[in-house]
Amino acid sequence: MNSILIVEDEKKISDLIRINLTDAGYRCTCVYDGLQAADSLGNETFDLILLDIMLPEVDGYELIEYIRPLNIPVIVVTAKSDIADKVKGLKLGADDYLTKPFEIVELLARVETVLRRYHKNDQYIELYDVSIDTLSRIVKKGGKTINLTVKEYQLLLLFIQNRNIALFRDQIYKNVWDESYMGDSRTVDLHVQRLRKKLGWEDKITAVYKIGYRLEVE
Repeated sequence: MNSILIVEDEKKISDLIRINLTDAGYRCTCVYDGLQAADSLGNETFDLILLDIMLPEVDGYELIEYIRPLNIPVIVVTAKSDIADKVKGLKLGADDYLTKPFEIVELLARVETVLRRYHKNDQYIELYDVSIDTLSRIVKKGGKTINLTVKEYQLLLLFIQNRNIALFRDQIYKNVWDESYMGDSRTVDLHVQRLRKKLGWEDKITAVYKIGYRLEVE
């Protein structure tokens, strides 16, 4: 399980990030100022840091320089949206830069991408009676290989990465088809129905009224 340090002084935002990342299968530690972050980095090992810039005690820019020798990837999550701030953060060594407000599904996608870049993802994912080898892209149910199309496989990973989160149809379409959503839900609905049937997850991938779908994980 990947371990993530969340450095965010606004507790409501910190809690929102922590809850969703925990639901997605990550282990999270929250700190609320720069000094607490430095102390945590001295005492624990993390796979990724989500870092605000405007922090008490020590700001995010100083922390990026402190973190750089540790070879821990950093995603800046901040309200500072000026291009100069983004360039400064990236030049100092941040791996990605996300401005507030943000969609949780986008944050989760960026977390997954950065961890993959550093080869810190879990190669094997197991959920219920389904196992996924993300390198070979082989999906098995009860030990038997399930043949999924490319889109069905991407849809499955999207649900797993966002478990217990209600995903809007337009979010699903944008992430799987990488195109702007045109308001036609039939493509999304058809692929979800196929995936449910192949995995036997009719009761696990549930429809959310007027929104889309959610993968239910206890």
